[in-house]
Amino acid sequence: MAAKCHQKEMVDVDTEVEEEKEVSEDEAESLELELSLGRWGSVAGSPSNPARSMERWLGSFDLTVGSSSLVETFMCRSELRNVLQTSLEAGIKHADSGLDGCRDYKRPKVLGFTPTMHHTSSGNEASVPPASGDHVNSQASLFPSDTGSSWKCRDQDDGGGKMSMNSNAGGDDDENEPSASKAEDIEIRMDLTEDLLHLVFSFLSLKDLCKAGATCKQWQIASVHEDFWRCLNFEDTGISQNNFEAICHRYPNANEVNLSGVYNSDMLAMEAMASLRLLETLTLGKGQLGDNFFHALTDCPALNKLSICDASLGNGIQEIAIYHDRLRELDILKCRVLRISVRCPQLQTLSLRRTSMAHVVLICPQLHELDLSSCHKLSDAGIRSAATSCPLLASLDMSSCSCVSDETLREIAFACPNLCVLDASYCPNVALEAVRLPMLIDLKLHSCEGITSTSMSAVSYSRMLESLQLVNCGLLTSVSLDLPHLRNISLVHCRKFVDLDLRSSVLSCIKVSNCSALIRINITSHALQKLVLQKQESLSTLLLQCPNLQEVDLSDCESLTNAICEVFSNGGGCSLLRTLVLDNCESLTAVGLTSSSLVNLSLVGCRAMTVLDLSCPNLLTVNLDGCDHLERASFCPVGLESLNLGICPKLSALRIEAPKMAVLELKGCGILAQASLSCPSLMSLDASFCRQLLDDSLARASASCPLIKSLVLSSCLSIGVAGLSSLRSLKYLILLDLSYTFLTNLQPVFDSCPQLTILKLSACKFLTDSSLDALYKEGALPALCELDLSYSSIGQSAILGLLACCANLVNVNLNGCSNMHDLVWCSSDSHHSDMAVDIYPSNSVFMGSEEQVFRKTDHLLEILNCIGCPNIKKVAITSSACCFHLSKLNLNLSANLKEVDLACFNLNSLNLSNCCSLEILKLDCPRLTNLQLLACTILSEEAVEVAISRCKMLETLNIHSCPKIHAACLDKLRVVCPRLKRIQGSLTA
Repeated sequence: MAAKCHQKEMVDVDTEVEEEKEVSEDEAESLELELSLGRWGSVAGSPSNPARSMERWLGSFDLTVGSSSLVETFMCRSELRNVLQTSLEAGIKHADSGLDGCRDYKRPKVLGFTPTMHHTSSGNEASVPPASGDHVNSQASLFPSDTGSSWKCRDQDDGGGKMSMNSNAGGDDDENEPSASKAEDIEIRMDLTEDLLHLVFSFLSLKDLCKAGATCKQWQIASVHEDFWRCLNFEDTGISQNNFEAICHRYPNANEVNLSGVYNSDMLAMEAMASLRLLETLTLGKGQLGDNFFHALTDCPALNKLSICDASLGNGIQEIAIYHDRLRELDILKCRVLRISVRCPQLQTLSLRRTSMAHVVLICPQLHELDLSSCHKLSDAGIRSAATSCPLLASLDMSSCSCVSDETLREIAFACPNLCVLDASYCPNVALEAVRLPMLIDLKLHSCEGITSTSMSAVSYSRMLESLQLVNCGLLTSVSLDLPHLRNISLVHCRKFVDLDLRSSVLSCIKVSNCSALIRINITSHALQKLVLQKQESLSTLLLQCPNLQEVDLSDCESLTNAICEVFSNGGGCSLLRTLVLDNCESLTAVGLTSSSLVNLSLVGCRAMTVLDLSCPNLLTVNLDGCDHLERASFCPVGLESLNLGICPKLSALRIEAPKMAVLELKGCGILAQASLSCPSLMSLDASFCRQLLDDSLARASASCPLIKSLVLSSCLSIGVAGLSSLRSLKYLILLDLSYTFLTNLQPVFDSCPQLTILKLSACKFLTDSSLDALYKEGALPALCELDLSYSSIGQSAILGLLACCANLVNVNLNGCSNMHDLVWCSSDSHHSDMAVDIYPSNSVFMGSEEQVFRKTDHLLEILNCIGCPNIKKVAITSSACCFHLSKLNLNLSANLKEVDLACFNLNSLNLSNCCSLEILKLDCPRLTNLQLLACTILSEEAVEVAISRCKMLETLNIHSCPKIHAACLDKLRVVCPRLKRIQGSLTA
């Protein structure tokens, strides 16, 4: 029972705290507004004693204006502090740019502080007396005073008006307090010039301005400046009538008031109109406005703009009358009213959009713009009466007024001869029959079911027309217009539209979209620069006379024929065309373009195209992705720098004349037999899988492209000795790829390309050991640094000879070499045959089981890959082999490898993964950091521990799927290699 009572007391306490919090927030806003107005008057519903009112809100805080407690109370509110900080930064940045060059820039005033607050005899006001001289006693603090730092504004000598934060160990002495309390009161000063403070406050809203004004006397004085209160924006706030009246009396020169969403806004608005004689703009909404408000409009002679939104006008029965002699703009939007009468002789703009009145009377002889859109209850006669009563009407919006008829438009056209803007969208009865609007400039017809091709004859009478929008006009079949001022036309979702004929010298924008039946387009314009006609599936004929047209997009126009090429060639009417997109135009079979201006061409997805003939000297890019049926291509001449024809597998004949081309890819052109290349700047040619490319084509290419550095002839099975001999013309060739060829004799390569640095002979199954004799016996290709013999038929002796004698090799790939059994690289002086003595000097090394003797030298080999060599059983590289640069050795997937013995000083990565027969592992590699032993199923713990004992820099060890290595061994491994960071594996206990 006691627990329940205690729980109930806690709930009651929490409820009281929440209620007090809500009340305190309301009182805080009211108090801030009072302070910003410079008075301590009582708020409605609060005690008359100001000190008692403040005490209720501030609680136990010090009530002294300028004291650290009051300042801290206001400024610890994060919202205000963030706003002021942002505004301060923006203000100072603006001030820096404006004050840097000012000669008369004065040193900022240093403000004193008054610790106490003096009350007047009435008890309703409080003020801080000014100090002597030009200084005002106040405190301007941005942060709580216990931070011990102060902001100061420097003069020009100290940095040109920039703000700095200096440490402040204490505050000012107080004459009325003992010395002990002086040490405790540490204050933060923010001394700003009046101009800079004015600039900072100009970034604040009224709500934040009120909060800032409640901080100190200096800020209160700055916040009430008249410049900040010319626009009184109280939208969606809970301002009381007393405070609003006080503000109106304090700032009589305010010229704009916004009371939208404010309770009792009609009373506040009448107060504003009575008090603010210069009021020009008044905004109201979300409430009830009675007749008294509209009668009071005449009390505000300067009013020229009135906006009312989402409000109920009058009592719903009587007519609302709006009379004003100087009103120029009136907006009544989304309001609920029965009848409206507007008599404003100076009114120029009137909007009644979405207002539910059934009758409207306008006596506005100067009205220029009228908006009646979505006035669903307004009848055809009501619209006619309203519009025809305004003889100077220039703009009329009656969209979504479904009752409007052609008769109404005819009378409006007769009564308003200056009408230049008309929006009749969503008016199903409008067909423009016999409607004549000679001054019309802008016409919008969206979803007008009555608009047909006959309606265009009425449009053609509007010779001044500049913009025409025809959207979702389902019965429109054709448009033929010759309008000298037409600049913009839109045709969207006209499902029966088939023919477009436009003639206008200033036409600059055409939008045609989702007109699935469109067949023919004829456009004549001197101003059109971009034409987009995407997804016009039926478009087959396009005629253009647009000399300034630069960009055309005809993507997914599936019915376009080859005749379209004449339109975009020289003499076709588009002399400045730079970009042409014909993506997915599947009816194009032969594309031939001769254009001196074309720069970019895209033919993506033109699968039916078999012939391409381009004579475009300035063409820089061409995209042929998806053109997989192209058989013959000619690029003569073009300005291309790169070209990829690898996506054209049926290409059989090719001719290229490109002075700037540097990269050409023919990879995958399997039936290409004849290729004529004239590319003097070509540096890279990839002809991989061009199985029918002949020697004469390669010879012509070599002669006409002398700068080639990279030549890829992989899988070019028809290239023979004659073709390789022609490579002597390529003096700069450094990369040659002859992989997957049937070559048996490499002597033409050795003779023609002595400067080669990279040679790839992967999967050359017909090469023999003698094919490489010139490399390691005669010193051919002295600059060679990378050699790829992967999956070749080269034998053991040739491989060992290359490794020993080709000292400049840096990267060697021997992946999948089935003829290599052992790789034993060591030194010996005890075995010399007569032939060895005759050929080699005494300092020789033995390679492999055959103990062949080779020269001993300092090798540059860094990377050796022997992945998947099925027959290799032993790898031994001793320190006497002089492989001082070897850093990476990969023996992955060598299933029969049993023994590895390495002594390589610079080796840092060794991969022995999937060597399931590995039993013996000896390593003397002090710089090894990564060792991969994945799936070495026979390797024991002791072997691994001994092997890594001399690899002190090892960081990563992979022993995953090694069943003979247990988890208990991990600590030993870390002891042996203290730098070991990562051990990867699934170990058993």
